[in-house]
Amino acid sequence: MIKNKSGVWGEIYAARYLRDNKYKIITSNYVCRFGELDLVAFKNKTLCIVEVKTRDEETSVRPMEAVDENKQERITMAANSFLRYSKLDYPTRFDVCEVYLDKDCNPVKINYMENAF
Repeated sequence: MIKNKSGVWGEIYAARYLRDNKYKIITSNYVCRFGELDLVAFKNKTLCIVEVKTRDEETSVRPMEAVDENKQERITMAANSFLRYSKLDYPTRFDVCEVYLDKDCNPVKINYMENAF
């Protein structure tokens, strides 16, 4: 899967945000037949499946709105695949990280939502 430039930068900034907030990143861009997991991280004995949504700072639509029921279902199925493959057995939650970038792909704002769905 080819990502656009802003999407790649969004994931880089989201990963930095997680590390700065004491998350341990386990993997990024896990791909299986159900889809992709942007980031998988661990904090406080909880496995966090993180969907990263990146938009420019001028957007009028929240990035979270792109994580509709169909997207949530694909993420959930991909997470189940990852959990079976990795044999990790921890409480799991689904988070969304909204990353807003300026025209030069610098972060303007990051909104992190735990238990987003």
